[in-house]
Amino acid sequence: MSRSGRHSACALSIRARGSVMIHVVTAANRQRYAKAVDEHHIIRHEIFVEERGWRELSHPDQREIDAYDTADTIYLLAMDEHRVIGGHRLFPTVLPHMISEVFPYLVTRGPIPSGPDIFEWSRFFVQRKYRSGKTYFELLAAVQEFCLRVGITRITGVIEMWWLPRFHEAGFEVRPLGLPHPVEGVPTLAIEIEISRVSLDQARSLGKIAGSLIWRGLKDLPLMSFSDGGERTPRASIRR
Repeated sequence: MSRSGRHSACALSIRARGSVMIHVVTAANRQRYAKAVDEHHIIRHEIFVEERGWRELSHPDQREIDAYDTADTIYLLAMDEHRVIGGHRLFPTVLPHMISEVFPYLVTRGPIPSGPDIFEWSRFFVQRKYRSGKTYFELLAAVQEFCLRVGITRITGVIEMWWLPRFHEAGFEVRPLGLPHPVEGVPTLAIEIEISRVSLDQARSLGKIAGSLIWRGLKDLPLMSFSDGGERTPRASIRR
């Protein structure tokens, strides 16, 4: 994968249903999505800190932001009109990332996966009122389709064990990178997920999503490159 040029300047959207779309936000279009990105940080605080109890991520401004929310982060945000209702993020593994910096002890089966075609996937969320609908499967399908389109072949992540059957149901090819380890008393696992058309089709089938989710723009996305990273100072402790 080429490392010339930065993320695309075009605004990317992945069509979901009706007025709901999944928007792809990169460094190049971040300013255009500044309000949505800020809203998503507020929602992350509501879900991960207030609802799930990850108190070490609490911040007085009620926004959950960590060391991996940088110019190199790609956000996939599900939006109903102009309101964020779900999302997740991707971070390049060619830079120091959550597994390499915070959870390296979870990887015991070989080296920590890294490369220009491998991204770390984290902060998956769906607003409570949308959890009984299609948004969950739309977000799963979106990460598969986006990665297929831009040449990302694998994604890694740190998950609680209860995520495994959900990913298997969605047709995701999941490879544990080590044995489960308790993190604050919860069995936690580092994983690698293969990006494939089979997984995309299964997620679409379960979510009753007809055809491609792509709305426009991805065909014009140049191959991505990343900054050299540099020193980063976390606002708070890191959770998956």
